[in-house]
Amino acid sequence: MPSPYRALFAAPGSKGFSAAGFLGRMPLSMMGIGVVTMISQLTGRYGLAGALSATVALAAAVAGPRISRLVDQYGQRRVLRPATLFALTAAAGLLLAARLRWPDWVLFVCAAGIGAVPSLGAMVRARWAALYRGTPQLHTAYSFESVVDEVCFIFGPIISIGLSTVWFPEAGPLLAACFLAVGVFWLTAQRATEPVPHPREQRGGGSALRSPGLQVLVTTFVATGTIFGAVDVVTVAFADERGHKGAASVVLALYAAGSCVAGLVFGLLRLKGAPEKRWLLGVFMMAVSMIPLLLVGNLPFLAVALFAAGLAIAPTMITTMSLIEEHVPRAQLTEGMTWISTGLAVGVALGSSIAGWVIDAAGAQAGYGVPAVSGAVAVAVGFLGYRRLGRPAPGRGGTLEHHNEREERHVA
Repeated sequence: MPSPYRALFAAPGSKGFSAAGFLGRMPLSMMGIGVVTMISQLTGRYGLAGALSATVALAAAVAGPRISRLVDQYGQRRVLRPATLFALTAAAGLLLAARLRWPDWVLFVCAAGIGAVPSLGAMVRARWAALYRGTPQLHTAYSFESVVDEVCFIFGPIISIGLSTVWFPEAGPLLAACFLAVGVFWLTAQRATEPVPHPREQRGGGSALRSPGLQVLVTTFVATGTIFGAVDVVTVAFADERGHKGAASVVLALYAAGSCVAGLVFGLLRLKGAPEKRWLLGVFMMAVSMIPLLLVGNLPFLAVALFAAGLAIAPTMITTMSLIEEHVPRAQLTEGMTWISTGLAVGVALGSSIAGWVIDAAGAQAGYGVPAVSGAVAVAVGFLGYRRLGRPAPGRGGTLEHHNEREERHVA
């Protein structure tokens, strides 16, 4: 591991909460696909399986920011444990209802309850921010966490699908629930690195989403999530049309691997200048990287194109977290980070459904038009909201160097 990453873990407790966060994040990539695999095996109803997976994702998008707002107010331990127990109970109900063939409405109620699962990525990033706020190490920490996210998305679906198909249908979601329980309770047992809560009287009223800068970031990431959701569905259909459906998992793993590589390299850099410029460039590069997908004719070309497209993801996500630091009051940092995940989740649900409709109507090749259009929308939103990103929240100006650059730019 390069020296900046070794130095990152010199802080007491950093290895422990990072490892706990990794385990607790695995369900993010395992639960949805695990539910699809389980339901399709038990009932053969792919429509029901997809609807339940979308219910889990949308419920998490609705509940996630509210749970994180409570975390900012009362602390991680007091909020995460009861929320996780609720989600685990709902997951157990879903597995039992699927096995015993209970009515569909029971399945949907349980799937919605799973949405109470907390955003462990935001919790871990909040701990890094408490340790390294205002230092270059925070950039490295966000880079490392972005790589961890991609590792989860590479291996999570493979593990979940493999267990449910080789062992028994409920195995994938069951292991995802176990990872969630171990990760959350291990993380919340580590009190020394837990960020200090901010009671309501210190926070003021309202949501972190009142921040104009955060509104731009979240809206842009709805479009970005649409890219991700569409690419997943279209790639499976593209591989299936060519008689190699199993290869889709390898091709999509290369998409995530490209992001991993870029995230590791980006974390080694000490970049100067306004992060909003890097962010807009990242969004632009993600959009441009979708254009070659419209021209792919075979799986090897698609694999290369997706690996290249993945290179823009992690740097953009890392820069986004830095911008949240500037545009959200410190007392609402966890909620602000969770809103990004919410935007992505909503986008993924939109992208999956729109891409499925296009594939049914015009084939997989035409389906790649969905992420291409979504990328253009993301760039348009980014350009229109760029000025808002140049105005941090009161008292949040980033590093001293960044603040000075803003002042010079303003004077000029």
